[in-house]
Amino acid sequence: METSNNFCVILAGGRGRRLWPCSREDVPKQFLDFFGTGRTQLQATYDRIVKLIPKENIYVCTCKEYFDMTREQLPDVPERNVMIEPIHRNTAPSVAWAAMRIQKICPEANIIMLPSDQMVLNEQEFARSVDIGFSYVSEHDVVVVMGVKPTRPEPGYGYIQLGDLSCKPEVYGVKSFTEKPEREFARMFMESGEFYWNTGIFMASAEYLLKFFEYIFSNVLRGLRYDKVDYTYDEEMDYVTEHYPRYPNLSLDYAILEQSRHVFVMKCDFGWADLGTWHAIYESSVKSEGDNVIIDSMVELEQCNNNVIKLPKGKLGVFNGLEGYIVADSDDVLLICRKNDDSSLIRKYASEAKLKYGNKYV
Repeated sequence: METSNNFCVILAGGRGRRLWPCSREDVPKQFLDFFGTGRTQLQATYDRIVKLIPKENIYVCTCKEYFDMTREQLPDVPERNVMIEPIHRNTAPSVAWAAMRIQKICPEANIIMLPSDQMVLNEQEFARSVDIGFSYVSEHDVVVVMGVKPTRPEPGYGYIQLGDLSCKPEVYGVKSFTEKPEREFARMFMESGEFYWNTGIFMASAEYLLKFFEYIFSNVLRGLRYDKVDYTYDEEMDYVTEHYPRYPNLSLDYAILEQSRHVFVMKCDFGWADLGTWHAIYESSVKSEGDNVIIDSMVELEQCNNNVIKLPKGKLGVFNGLEGYIVADSDDVLLICRKNDDSSLIRKYASEAKLKYGNKYV
């Protein structure tokens, strides 16, 4: 397949509150070298995808507060490929805008859309899945979502029920989609073998993606695409600045999995992990003695089990008798709480801290 027709949109505008207090609004998780590898999560995502797609075909969607960090961390991405939301409207509107830009440049483009905060352990298998996906969406007017087999009854993820097998051996129709089910249902889904986790990685041709987005965002997209076919970059930016607030606040996952009838799921097995929550990081990380996860930190542990600990560089932590906790120390905030699979609790604590003590702590 001609790789010059393949494009990527990296979603990097999230505030990262589920990994508070290490992830803050001024520097959220995608811009952090969270694991001490020398590369941030955004950079690791770019490193993975630039092996498969030309750098000039890689776009990054973020917000104006993170433009400078994005340019600093990804200097090889052309400046005009960093797409800045005028106001925050979640991921679906930003991808719709990116798809419009890409389709104007390359009418035959195929696009992979992926978050900036995920782990992939087997990059060779990931590349194979991407190749299968591009092949499929170049031949069919559909959206393909990458799915991975559940390894635990995780209530914080979306579950996709496999339907009928398509003409590709690993691509299936979507029978149903359930976002963040109760734990009992998550266990039933996992044990049935019919459900796969939604990775949030989507693929489609630019042409079909725009048809879909024009259906749900018709009052925004159609004006520029059809009223002014040969618009310039400056005219595009003026139009977006004026009309972007008319977009509803809508996530890409909800827009595609809840509102599209032409969506398929591909079975994938490339060692995927969502790095967006403390619980997910704990579950996906290599455990030390006592099933503890120590993230780039100096610690001494005695009779401690099932904890996840993240301390600042140069700080030593000594723990005794700690079991099943998150310990996260960052700048002026120390978080110590039970390790719970409900990521909304961390967001709740962050919101309460902001209300009571001010923005500087969030």
